[in-house]
Amino acid sequence: MAPVPSLPIKVGHIDDVQELRKAKPATVPERFIRDMADRPKVVPNLSSSLDIPIIDLSKLMKTDKDEVMQLKTACEEWGFFQVLNHGIDLNVVEDIEKVAKDFFMLPLQEKQKYPMAPGTVQGYGQAFVFSENQKLDWCNMFALGVEPPCIRNPKLWPSKPVNFRETLELYSREVRKLCKTLLKYIAVTLGLKGDVFEEMFGVAVQAVRMNYYPPCSRPDLVLGLSPHSDGSALTVLQQGKDSSVGLQILKGQTWVPVKPIPNALVINIGDTLEVLTNGKYKSVEHRARDRLSIVTFYAPSYEIELGPMAELVDEKNPCRYRRYNHGEYSKHYVTNKLQGKRTLDFAKIQSKTSN
Repeated sequence: MAPVPSLPIKVGHIDDVQELRKAKPATVPERFIRDMADRPKVVPNLSSSLDIPIIDLSKLMKTDKDEVMQLKTACEEWGFFQVLNHGIDLNVVEDIEKVAKDFFMLPLQEKQKYPMAPGTVQGYGQAFVFSENQKLDWCNMFALGVEPPCIRNPKLWPSKPVNFRETLELYSREVRKLCKTLLKYIAVTLGLKGDVFEEMFGVAVQAVRMNYYPPCSRPDLVLGLSPHSDGSALTVLQQGKDSSVGLQILKGQTWVPVKPIPNALVINIGDTLEVLTNGKYKSVEHRARDRLSIVTFYAPSYEIELGPMAELVDEKNPCRYRRYNHGEYSKHYVTNKLQGKRTLDFAKIQSKTSN
């Protein structure tokens, strides 16, 4: 089963931002206004040297040495990359974006048939809200568990748009293949067997979240999605075709915008892969605003026990993370608000040498 909170959670009134924009386009309620330190800062024009790496999967699958090295660099130095020639038919990519848009454009009463209960991460609403005074993200979310079937909540799969279910099923199958392929080559960059992650993960967990960030009259005061790293092994992000530069990643102390590349998907390393690689490949904080996106999270089975892989631990690289049950970590992740990489403290070994 998908992780759920053990106690009832009071979240107070949460405005639907699409409805808010329709009724009061110039109004930004207090709960959405960020503290000064957390407000989005205008990012100056950055040189092309700060563009995140681009991986051509068609070359990678021919074991092109340069492409393998590019993937290694992307994982070591960035934790993010864009992938071209990813093998997913562009019609499938366009169809999922269309049904996502169509869902968000439905009347509010229709979307509210699939509510996200407080403290959970499936349904329509806002996730990661755990108190009545917590600051809110300027976005609407619709999230679903996809694989394995036991994490699905059938009551939350919408009947409208009429082709939503079949479109999501097809898209998710294709993204699952992509994640398996990428993990195979990520293993190669680590000097490991290509099938090591697939064997370790068991029946991998896969979930999807669709985000809609309507325009805001005061974008300088709000965040579409709070800074965070992902709890997954890999995350696959599809940015809306007409989206502006909405995704930003933290590189050093600088928020770097991710410029959308036509027909590319954005991939990022999650906390789980950071633990498995003993910190060699790190998850990275990111935040978002002003766009539509479809995000797929790919992670090990909840039953699996995880920890740093023995091949990546030695005297120079002592073990930085404890072993733990992945289901316990997933519950910890979804029952805490998004706050940088703080949820990863769950797995860290606290010592004088730990980072």
